[in-house]
Amino acid sequence: MNSRFVGLLFYPAKNFWRYLESRKEDGMGKIGFIGMGNMGSAILRGLLGHGFKPEELLFTDVRESRRREISSETEVEAVCSDKECAAASSCLVLAVKPQYYPEVLGEIRSVLKPGQMVISIAPGKSVGHLKEMLGEDKRIVRAMPNTPALLGEGMTGVCYDPAEFSREEEEFIGRFFASFGRMEVVEERLMDAVVCVSGSSPAYVYMMIEAMADGGVKYGLSRSQALTMAAQAVLGSAKMVLETGKHPGELKDMVCSPGGTTIAAVSALEEQGFRSALIKAADACIERCRAL
Repeated sequence: MNSRFVGLLFYPAKNFWRYLESRKEDGMGKIGFIGMGNMGSAILRGLLGHGFKPEELLFTDVRESRRREISSETEVEAVCSDKECAAASSCLVLAVKPQYYPEVLGEIRSVLKPGQMVISIAPGKSVGHLKEMLGEDKRIVRAMPNTPALLGEGMTGVCYDPAEFSREEEEFIGRFFASFGRMEVVEERLMDAVVCVSGSSPAYVYMMIEAMADGGVKYGLSRSQALTMAAQAVLGSAKMVLETGKHPGELKDMVCSPGGTTIAAVSALEEQGFRSALIKAADACIERCRAL
């Protein structure tokens, strides 16, 4: 996590929410969500689990059944339109797919307040583009989370212009993203790289887990045993990287005994272009981001 946000999980809630409280005089003060797909609902639930009350949140979704479902499960108020949600929010989270941005941004532009904070989680939509669509006075936070946010283990790359936000608001931004995982502040020019390193990469990891489990099944393990072992191996290995601070290459070498089973497997992976395939996946991901 970026050093500026170390300790935010312990930032006093009464200070953390102070700036939102100050906006209630304008009839605002809520965090509103447009879109309640997997990512929108994961973030909403993360906030509820880290000090937010249902009455401090608001959301809308194009599907009436989804609005009823989420509102029933969380007790957060649902409204029927994007405009209504945007008008009632101090901080607005755009949690819709990039192809719906032109329609949504066109609908809400007229009701946004001067200086309103807007958090965008869509790939390929720059801060400049959002300001052009919503107004230059809007303060944009561009973010790229990933689906492990559903379990509070998300990884989010975030960029914004610090000159547009107070220290208190920066603390809010840090706490917001820390509520459903880890975050790193990056320059906007690196946001496409964030997409391929953490935004899209869970899909690659799931494919690897599935393939590892297939190998176990091939040699006699049950499917459930093999999946559990493969998934736990990935989880434990990731924690080793994060918690020891050691380079992955060093940790790999610790497992590879001379003449042993692991170095034989690593050699086979190298012969098949394992690392090269992942880098090629990053290339394809970047290319698609830039086409959005």
